[in-house]
Amino acid sequence: MRKGINPQKDKVEEGMEEYHQVLVPVYIPNEEGYFKQSFDVLKLCLTSLFKTCHGRTYFTIVNNGSHDEVTNYLDSLLQSNQIHELIHTHNIGKVNAVYKGIMGHNFPLITVTDADVLFLNDWQQETYKVFGEFPKSGVVSTTPISKLLKYHTYDTIWKYWFSRKLRFTKPKNQLALERFAESIENPEFYNSAHLNNILTLKGKSANAVIGAGHFVATYRGDVFEGLKERYSAYKLGGKSVRKFFDLPVAEKGYWRLATEDNFTYHMGNVTEPWMQEALEKMVVVEDTSVQLPQLKKIKNNVIISGFKRFIFEKILLKEPIWSRFLRAKGLSKGESGKY
Repeated sequence: MRKGINPQKDKVEEGMEEYHQVLVPVYIPNEEGYFKQSFDVLKLCLTSLFKTCHGRTYFTIVNNGSHDEVTNYLDSLLQSNQIHELIHTHNIGKVNAVYKGIMGHNFPLITVTDADVLFLNDWQQETYKVFGEFPKSGVVSTTPISKLLKYHTYDTIWKYWFSRKLRFTKPKNQLALERFAESIENPEFYNSAHLNNILTLKGKSANAVIGAGHFVATYRGDVFEGLKERYSAYKLGGKSVRKFFDLPVAEKGYWRLATEDNFTYHMGNVTEPWMQEALEKMVVVEDTSVQLPQLKKIKNNVIISGFKRFIFEKILLKEPIWSRFLRAKGLSKGESGKY
């Protein structure tokens, strides 16, 4: 039986001070083989987040089936109020873990990051500059990757095809590009054309790089509204990230952009001395006055968007049109052939 009325009934949730959720899915099942140093990498990742995030950041960690020592460490972070939310589950896969952390909240900005990312000072502020400068930004990465200029970027390139605002420039941080290639165990990931040229969109007060990757990215919260599917059958891969994180951005008419400079490093699963050195140089951020950039919803015409995508993929990306576009934007003939 029940007596009385639950005191929480019909209560409206009070507004939260935090407006930016940072969500980290963690899967470290053991400390052997591939995962031998993953726990140390995780600690570097979270410590860098705690140091560099402003005071209106909400930390969510989804423990996606990690072993006991990692689980106890994460519990201690919650108990010491270093994080706001900790969800324990068995290994349900990255996509499902992320969606579990998003549901039940309504944050204007959501950063989804792998547990092997090192964050640098000002990463949030620089992300906000891109959102503020380019209202159609739907996802912004803090690690520019020059090879992503064709990945779900048709709407942006379509708009600036003939504009001088869209040009190849020299990367702000070539070393960061090289470190990313090393972190994925593929030193040849970039050729000389990629290392010396990156497609950049010029704004009035901030510039942005065309394209955004997956391992760390900040999304507008409304990207995840009204999705038809919220479950992936894959633990990892199987094009699940593309389906659940990339396509929703494009289908809502938003752009994929990155900060002009590098503000996050992909560490991989092995620690290196430079990572600890970078961590020690970071300045602890305690500011709570950082303002949320204005985020206006964009009305997207599905038919027009589909037409743009069709023309981009079936015509504009084909030779020799794409090569001519690359040269018109600043590449030499030799560089356009490598890009």
